[in-house]
Amino acid sequence: MRALLQRIARAPGGRRGKWAVLAAWLIVAVALGPLAGKLGDVEDTSSNAFLPHGAESARVNTELEKFRTDTVMPVVVVYTGAGAREAADADRAALDRFTAEGQRIAGPVPSDDGEALMTVVPLDSEDEVTDTVDALRDIAGANAPPGTDVEVGGPAASLTDSVAVFDSLDATLMIATGLVVTALLLITYRSPVLWLFPLLSVGFAAVLTQASTYLLAEHASLPVDPQSAGVLMVLVFGVGTDYALLLIARYREELHRHEDRHRAMRIALTRSGPAVLASAGTIAVGLACLALADINSSRSLGLVGAVGVVCAFLAMVTVLPALLVLAGRWVFWPFVPRSGTPTRKERTLWSRIGGLVARRPRWSWLMSVAVTGVLALSTAGISLGLTQSEMFQDKPESVVAQERLSEHFPSGASDPAQIVTRTGAAAEVRTAAAGVDGVARVEPGGDRTPDGSLIMLSVVLEDAPDSDAAKDTVDALRTAVHAVDGADALVGGTTAESLDTARAADRDLTTVVPVVLLVVLAVLIGLLRALVAPVLLLATVVVSYLAALGASSLLFEHVLGYAGVDWSIPLMGFVFLVALGIDYNIFLMHRVREETARLGVTRGVLEGLTSTGGVITSAGVVLAATFAVFAGLPLVTMAQMGVLVGIGVLLDTFLVRTVMVPALALDLGRRFWWPGKLFRAAPRSGGDAGSGRAAEAREPVAGTRT
Repeated sequence: MRALLQRIARAPGGRRGKWAVLAAWLIVAVALGPLAGKLGDVEDTSSNAFLPHGAESARVNTELEKFRTDTVMPVVVVYTGAGAREAADADRAALDRFTAEGQRIAGPVPSDDGEALMTVVPLDSEDEVTDTVDALRDIAGANAPPGTDVEVGGPAASLTDSVAVFDSLDATLMIATGLVVTALLLITYRSPVLWLFPLLSVGFAAVLTQASTYLLAEHASLPVDPQSAGVLMVLVFGVGTDYALLLIARYREELHRHEDRHRAMRIALTRSGPAVLASAGTIAVGLACLALADINSSRSLGLVGAVGVVCAFLAMVTVLPALLVLAGRWVFWPFVPRSGTPTRKERTLWSRIGGLVARRPRWSWLMSVAVTGVLALSTAGISLGLTQSEMFQDKPESVVAQERLSEHFPSGASDPAQIVTRTGAAAEVRTAAAGVDGVARVEPGGDRTPDGSLIMLSVVLEDAPDSDAAKDTVDALRTAVHAVDGADALVGGTTAESLDTARAADRDLTTVVPVVLLVVLAVLIGLLRALVAPVLLLATVVVSYLAALGASSLLFEHVLGYAGVDWSIPLMGFVFLVALGIDYNIFLMHRVREETARLGVTRGVLEGLTSTGGVITSAGVVLAATFAVFAGLPLVTMAQMGVLVGIGVLLDTFLVRTVMVPALALDLGRRFWWPGKLFRAAPRSGGDAGSGRAAEAREPVAGTRT
């Protein structure tokens, strides 16, 4: 591995190699730029993109494609208030022009309590539904009398509101993430120039990521949905900036020791390369484990994220070093590193923290475990699951319309359950469905496929489509219709989709989590060449995740006012935090292992913490801040994921990596590295732990020259 990294390092760190690397990246950017802009063309925005693979509700959606070519998607206009009848009658003629060919407006239908009216407008889903709904909203209730409320809801309006959220998602995330990263890099480097180089390198990574994702989606069936496409760029920015911070910090160290900047970069790449490679491998493989998930959106997020991490790694170890070497030392102005000067002050914040931890290591890690344990206790009261009305930070019109319907009509009237069955068994299925508790009625008639073999029945539920009671009704409905011989009946619709997603989330959690833990453990064993250290490091990240989940649930409930935690959050948060959180342990312990071989266990741990403290803290703050951008998005699910990952990364940065892990290593001593070479080696002393290694204490990298 070291020999391979040395050969790779010669290219971006070489006198002629840097030009070849930059030329290659420019060619790639120009060639792939047009493909990067096509990523939106391969995004799957269908209902099944966010459903479990093979779920009954997903199979219903697939079967519905066999029905009419002029498929209908309804809009429901709800009128309440003193002038409801007048407004509904006045709108009917204007709304009629939006109906699909061969269809008629239903209503206005009065509620049983006489306080509301409902008009159902069947739209042609082959048209631009979102544009149609926007135009319909401009007309509905435009001339309603004072005191009359008019809301447009139903499946077509819900789709329009969701699309509106995702349409602005990419641009909002890119702008916000770019501003956050720029500000933090300026603060970190205190240089008017240096911050541009990581951002420019991330730009190359973004082009490669989007183009690669597009090509894999187009030719290798990589699943891509709007959510994963939005998260992708944040992940590339966050991870890419982290790697840039680590590499630049090591390059700065070597510039203090070497006059030749090319040699300094080659050594920096060789010595930091294994940690960056292990980090990228851990994150990519950890995210790829989501391919085992049932929920299609989880699979998409994992696989697309893995592509982004690989592309970010490639850019940061090639184009960034080439740019830095090409520019020279002046990019660090006004803090230019000069050869022969100390790499850092004799006493730093991190050396003082290390000294405090070293005085009472056992007490230090026990107290840090106690803090995370207390936070983790809050997971016991976590409330999982969000209704449709709770999925948005600010309620869109379709959600308000559904609430109005639930107040005055059978709650499922606007969004009935759907049964697809064989036509010959339709009568028996209809009878079985009508006899289920919680079913308000089975609508008369039904749509058939062109060949007449299948029929779709609409079943109105008594309860709101996203309520627990409605989900229980769907369970009972499925039991009843599945019992009809020869019917091959399937039950779908919004309620069935919510039910299937919740159950799949539970299955995914028990399936994916053990695999991720095993994969990360294998990477750590390979990197550290020990068993005790990897197991303990993995345990600290799991504890940190539980603490972050507990702290987040408290914030969601008592500060942000969310009704609960979305079903996808525990799994998404676990994969992201274990994969990303282990990064900082990798960066720290790779350096500790290097220093322990030279200085011995105690001084090696302290030197590793002191050397990496500043850069890892900066990296953690940058990554947490990039994910915190999600907190301002209108989708509660993405906001919750941003908060959870942000809190988890900060816990890993400031508590786990700073106190818990060094304290464990100091307390266990050589046993921490069992059964590896460092465990078997005799204790050694010597070396200057306070000032870092001397320039002459290292052998030159093979094959380098000044």
